[in-house]
Amino acid sequence: MNSKIGWGILSTGRIAHTFALSVRRSKTGCLTAVGSRSFKSAKAFAQTHEIKNTHGSYEALLADPSVEAVYIATPHPSHAEWVIRAAKAGKAVLCEKPLTMNASEAKKVVATAGKNKTFLMEAFAYRCHPQTAQLIKLIQSKVIGEVRLIQSSFCFNAFYNPLNRLFSKKLGGGGILDIGCYPVSIARLIAGAARGKAFAEPVVVKAVGHIGQSGVDEWAMALLRFPGDVLAEITCGIRTQGEVILRVHGTKGSITVPEPFGCGIKAGKTSILVHRNGKTEKVVVKSDRGLYTYEADAVARALREDRPQSPSMTWADSLGNSKILDGWLKAIRFPQM
Repeated sequence: MNSKIGWGILSTGRIAHTFALSVRRSKTGCLTAVGSRSFKSAKAFAQTHEIKNTHGSYEALLADPSVEAVYIATPHPSHAEWVIRAAKAGKAVLCEKPLTMNASEAKKVVATAGKNKTFLMEAFAYRCHPQTAQLIKLIQSKVIGEVRLIQSSFCFNAFYNPLNRLFSKKLGGGGILDIGCYPVSIARLIAGAARGKAFAEPVVVKAVGHIGQSGVDEWAMALLRFPGDVLAEITCGIRTQGEVILRVHGTKGSITVPEPFGCGIKAGKTSILVHRNGKTEKVVVKSDRGLYTYEADAVARALREDRPQSPSMTWADSLGNSKILDGWLKAIRFPQM
């Protein structure tokens, strides 16, 4: 194995460009190939990021011996297919969230990775960032006492365009799968940290939301109850100008994370605000690289240690998240009368 992990980029959309730039800044990985359904698109991507091998199909990318790890950045509905095909080709896989369209597909891709003894990780980049590690440390040290309430939101107001994937039911559009997965993920993370565990699963899920003219959920809310009666309120929306924020309330104070998922994106400093006794303390977190570079490095670390999973985002964690997203979507599409 080379000194650096050879990355292949599968698909050439916006997030693929972001990840490619991050790999180029990494000390653990290098870009060796890109694959697209259009050779023209792949060639343009390769020129932009100085990638040697260009492929006009995803199949050719997976057959490229220079590729050790594949970053899958296709629309949601094709995640399962290409994770499975990549795993069968013996490639390590970092797949954009959500891992799959539903829990049933998630079980299949995890089973395939296990059977083929290949690495697989769902790309929740914030899980790999030192800000998240610091947040967990604060929760576990009971700086705010016992955790009681969690509030997490991820909202933005997108211009309605039926051709945009966000508003396409066929392409897995809607807020819940695209961004609602983040508040679910971090609520499970915090509820788990409060009990000294990697994550926790809710025992009750209640949800409401709005289905737009395109047939996708445009804004939604869910209430989760975790063991120990830790409650979480999570919201998401693609047609509402809301916050992207996390608040955790405990028996001795509260914590606010202004950038819970973006973590500042670039190298630098971010802040976690701890509110106690009428005062606010700013906990500054320093990062020496960008968000997605941390993610690429987490994959490389696991591969160097011959691990099929990363502790940043395990298979069980992804399966649990997927199950809740299923329930949230079902509650909105088929509300009880």
